[in-house]
Amino acid sequence: MSDGRRDDHGADGASGAERGTATKIVHAGRDPRRFDGFVNTPVVRGSTVLYPNYDDLIHHRARYTYGRHGNPTSESLQVALTALEGGDGVVLTPSGLSAVTTALLAVAGSGDHVLMVDSVYRPTRNFCDGLFARLGAETTYYDPLIGAGIEALIRPNTKAIFLEAPGSQSFEMQDVPAIVAVAKARGITTLIDNTWATPVFFKPHAFGVDISIQSGTKYICGHADVSIGTISAVGDALRKVRATYSALGMTVGPDDIALAARGLRTLAVRLAHHQKAGLEMAEWLAARPEVSRVLHPALPSDPGHAIWKRDFCGASGLFSLILKPVPEAAVAAFFDALTLFGMGYSWGGYESLAIPFDCKDYRTATRWEVEGPAVRVHIGLEDTADLKADLDQAFARMRQVAAG
Repeated sequence: MSDGRRDDHGADGASGAERGTATKIVHAGRDPRRFDGFVNTPVVRGSTVLYPNYDDLIHHRARYTYGRHGNPTSESLQVALTALEGGDGVVLTPSGLSAVTTALLAVAGSGDHVLMVDSVYRPTRNFCDGLFARLGAETTYYDPLIGAGIEALIRPNTKAIFLEAPGSQSFEMQDVPAIVAVAKARGITTLIDNTWATPVFFKPHAFGVDISIQSGTKYICGHADVSIGTISAVGDALRKVRATYSALGMTVGPDDIALAARGLRTLAVRLAHHQKAGLEMAEWLAARPEVSRVLHPALPSDPGHAIWKRDFCGASGLFSLILKPVPEAAVAAFFDALTLFGMGYSWGGYESLAIPFDCKDYRTATRWEVEGPAVRVHIGLEDTADLKADLDQAFARMRQVAAG
């Protein structure tokens, strides 16, 4: 099975010097020498791998053993992501949610207890409350602001602590180092959904996190045209993830992997734009009379800004805003008036998006109490002047309907 480690077939391993993040993104995992000089690793489609002789066959002595276990296409992306994440290896899954569920199943099961951040991605909560519970695992949700206080929630059977920083709707920042320190002292595995920041802006393994998860559907791919998940892990956690992944019989199609690899190569430049445009739009929205406040950890006014500034080196294009109170009909008019912001439940692509949300019904450890309707936006790659104009006319329509 291809393991995603850096080796002599990854360009990132060609020099003893540590390379910059942007350089790793462009070069890691590629070796044109293997493929007659072609810059990109070919898309290899296949299930059966032929062995040259009987002895190699019965001892599974081959670089690739079976299509589901990896090929040059998947290995290229794994090696590149391993260099970027800084872990020991990467497993690819068919979606971001499958990356989350595979990782959780790898570290906890019947009779085990998991601590899950209350601001977690809702489908992760649905898994914990549904299938995970039916398999005998118990989940306790905790306040994302708990920090080292999480120690009070640990039980003798607590096997894992799951983080998400910031929360992908409400954007609370977690004190990752404080929580990891508690977990390590108790021998508990830590996992984090790092989709918002990607390893470009936050490197979980550098902070001691055992498993770093991404929905590669978002920023890695960047073009809203594929679903894929990634699990980066270290040490024994990686062994458990690989074993669970194999037992579940999952695989990712080579064309999806190739699209993800293509998207990865421009990740640094896309994120730079998302960050710059996102901050510009967040500041503009914060000054709007219709907006009560903006939830964006890179804004100095945000409650989580100090933690973000301490631990992160950048911000992506996803954030939320709380509107001042208006009737639901006015909110609907705002969304229906948008022309450049699409309404869709994803983010990370080149396009700007906006959705309404309300966490109230799926928060259990904390209370979601806000003064008005909540909106989550993803700032894409469009000109910010055009995005402002689109929002301006949508706000005008909202005010018109609110006024009756």
